[in-house]
Amino acid sequence: MDTADVQAERTRRIAVVIPCYNEAIAIGAVIADFRKALPDAAIHVFDNNSRDGTADVAAAAGALVHRVPLQGKGHVVRRMFADVEADAYVMVDGDDTYDAASAPAMLRRLFAEKLDMVVGARAPIHADVHRPGHALGNHLLTGFLGWLFGRSCVDIMSGFRVFSRRFAKSFPVSSGGFEIETELTVHALELKLPIAEVSTPFKERPEGSVSKLSTFRDGFRILGTMLSLFSAERPLFFYSANALFLALVSVVLAAPIFYTYFETGLVPRFPTAILATGLMLLAALSFFAGLILDTVTRGRREIRFLAYLAQKAPE
Repeated sequence: MDTADVQAERTRRIAVVIPCYNEAIAIGAVIADFRKALPDAAIHVFDNNSRDGTADVAAAAGALVHRVPLQGKGHVVRRMFADVEADAYVMVDGDDTYDAASAPAMLRRLFAEKLDMVVGARAPIHADVHRPGHALGNHLLTGFLGWLFGRSCVDIMSGFRVFSRRFAKSFPVSSGGFEIETELTVHALELKLPIAEVSTPFKERPEGSVSKLSTFRDGFRILGTMLSLFSAERPLFFYSANALFLALVSVVLAAPIFYTYFETGLVPRFPTAILATGLMLLAALSFFAGLILDTVTRGRREIRFLAYLAQKAPE
């Protein structure tokens, strides 16, 4: 590393931002580890209505504590990116499962390659760290995003990421809960931003610490997120497929009616004829809705990219 790089590294403002909910057992160790790994970084803890004294423990450990009254990780991330000013943001969960020693390498890669997001891809220190249900959900969602955007990340559910300022300040948070990790990845893929992944050790929670995730509840959330993403990012495809299905059902119902009409001149199943007509009208409406929403999606993407371009690149 030459003198100019060393000087630039010293003048960069690095913020470690930690979303927390009932992590009093782990948060002290997380703050200590990141202060050791990034001694010049400002450490911010965003407490989301914890009832176990997390905020007090974080303050005693020397972190800057912010309180977020709206419940949900998505709301916390919105406040983190809005309230903290920095050149790069290191976001990590407060459960002491991620490796703070990996943060400097992730930051160096962000600045050296002028990236906008570096994801800490979790490499479990042993096979029992990941619960099977969560690993399956991560795999399904990763494959879906790869199909939807043509590329994806290996670990899209990771809570350990480094962001450039232009990513953080152009990211329009819309989700309120644990879907936020998916939304962060989608923002990068949708705008075709430069991103990378760095393998990082992943360990079990400290004894007494409890995960806030539920395999079934969050599994249904993941499925809902996939459907929502499909309709939002590929509206023409989504609504055209729906239109094709409705049109085919309409044709199947109407075919015997037309056959009877041409043979006898009568329409014996009038309710079925009305249903077939209604389904065909719905098919047409679905198709045109897809066309309109596709235009809206393109406009929204352009606005996001303009907001992204308004910020300085990592340097």
